[in-house]
Amino acid sequence: MASKSLVSRSLAKLYKLSGWKVQGTKPNLKKYVIIVAPHTSNWDFFVGWGARNVIGFQPNFLAKKELFKIPLVGFFLKSIGGVPVDRKSKKKSTQLVQQVVDLYKEREEFIMTITPEGTRSYAPKWKTGFYRIAHEAGVPIVKIGFDYKTKTVYVDEPYYTRGEMDREMEEIKSHFKQFTGKNSEDGVK
Repeated sequence: MASKSLVSRSLAKLYKLSGWKVQGTKPNLKKYVIIVAPHTSNWDFFVGWGARNVIGFQPNFLAKKELFKIPLVGFFLKSIGGVPVDRKSKKKSTQLVQQVVDLYKEREEFIMTITPEGTRSYAPKWKTGFYRIAHEAGVPIVKIGFDYKTKTVYVDEPYYTRGEMDREMEEIKSHFKQFTGKNSEDGVK
């Protein structure tokens, strides 16, 4: 455990030396859904990985269960919070949402990170899975914005859904328009 703390501290120092900073703090909650936007580049993985070391937590993320069968890849994914999911279903999104809702119900502590755009390209319509997961599991959404212009990761206060998905999706999406992604042309509009 001490070596993990040393690694986390070292990564946090490297992150700060690279000029990135975090504004806001992690919620004092055991369960919530993190949404990150804009997601415009593979570099977002490293920005997020660094931020989580500065913030001091290890949220989970979803990955195809087949990736976990590859020996070194599976080990690496699990070690950084990867959760295998079965995405081969005719009703794929419904089953995936239910799989994650079940994880929230089974675990005492669970934090999941999702990119609502579902792609690194411009997405005029966002995926709704994160909203449905949070609402059905009864957990809040924490909005995290990546701003490459200021090299800042912004952590917002927990947001509890009201069950008005269409209206709330627009409100949530609108929040992220203030942030500039690595590839700004693919950001939130």
